[in-house]
Amino acid sequence: MEAHKAIIDWKRGDKEFTYQTYSRDHDWTFEGGISVRASAAPDFLGNADLVDPEEAFVAALSSCHMLTFLAVAAKKRFVVESYRDEAVGYLEKNSEGKLAMTRVVLRPEVRFGGDKLPAPDELEKIHDTAHHQCFIANSVTTEVSVEPAS
Repeated sequence: MEAHKAIIDWKRGDKEFTYQTYSRDHDWTFEGGISVRASAAPDFLGNADLVDPEEAFVAALSSCHMLTFLAVAAKKRFVVESYRDEAVGYLEKNSEGKLAMTRVVLRPEVRFGGDKLPAPDELEKIHDTAHHQCFIANSVTTEVSVEPAS
């Protein structure tokens, strides 16, 4: 078993502690020493200048898909020159009427180099394999779909 850790640190500071006034800003610190300032989404009185958990969720899904895609492509001896995904997550009411990240749409744009280029159906198969092997996608109930970049 592999464990992954994060420290989430929040302090009240000098603000009054009421729902409307307390600060949502906090820090995420990861094992490698990287620290990220985070907050709630602006709709929930958070700081729009900081990353929020919903954005991080979308980024984690997109990043995992990309890393798995790169591994699959490399094993098939395709040379990936660049990969860009403008992923979108949707915070909506789920079937139980609770707010949830109900779906995430990945829209990767992949550029290949070298002599061997994947046919469109092979590119789709690489994305499908990456989706089914992505650890994060395998860990959530959110619908995750991959669409061609526009």
